[in-house]
Amino acid sequence: MTEQTASPHAALRRRRPERRRLFGVPLEAASLVLLVIFWQIVAMLFPSRLLPSPLTVVAEMWDLTVGGRLVSDMAKTLSRTAISFVVAMVLGTAIGIGMGRNRLLDRLFSTWVVIGLNVPAIVIAVILYIWLGLTEFALILAVTLNKLPVVITTIREGVMSFSRDYDELAAAFRMPAWRRLRLITTPQLMPFVLAAARTGLALIWKIVLVFELLGSDGGIGFRIQTFFQFFDITGIFAYTIAFIIVVFIFEYLVLRPVEGRVLRWRADRN
Repeated sequence: MTEQTASPHAALRRRRPERRRLFGVPLEAASLVLLVIFWQIVAMLFPSRLLPSPLTVVAEMWDLTVGGRLVSDMAKTLSRTAISFVVAMVLGTAIGIGMGRNRLLDRLFSTWVVIGLNVPAIVIAVILYIWLGLTEFALILAVTLNKLPVVITTIREGVMSFSRDYDELAAAFRMPAWRRLRLITTPQLMPFVLAAARTGLALIWKIVLVFELLGSDGGIGFRIQTFFQFFDITGIFAYTIAFIIVVFIFEYLVLRPVEGRVLRWRADRN
């Protein structure tokens, strides 16, 4: 009786990943196709130079790529994003762990974190540009400071939610510090690190473009500002679509595979 009752549920659990593989990716791809079709229909119904068709935008992307300008601007933006992301994640994770583990530190510096979360990003950028000039260091520092409070908050809340039972188990078995870190702390912390990385990337992409638009010597934001000055909507669309493609590539080829591998223990446990 137990085997008969449990077998349908086991079969259902085995089918779920197959259902995601069968229908997940095609439906996501179909949604993009529908968006492009809708865009094409609107462009045909309301023909205007202010709303170029998808084919016009793709042709512009090709010309900009062959000319080399799109590639160099994309490289600058991605390098700034990568540096800011890594620095903010490393510092934010360390500070978040410290504040989550130490109540005194948490109470002492929690106000700083709240201020960092609520100060507008544009204000930090303008102040740093005034202090340090329109330099690469000022741009990266401004992006990092805007991302840092988000990482600290996520990691701190994660550390505070750790199960004390695991700490007591480690103490009972007299686990060395490195073994406790690998087997207890890291598995509990990784979901929050990934959450901070995902939300942080979504934030950093946008902030870098805005700060490049304010003042830089290149990048996606800088080039969009140039297109805006000449009312070149086709160029704006071309750079925007190219940037979205890069974000999708990173999401589906890097972030989701890493997330699935790191959090596999949760699926195995369930």
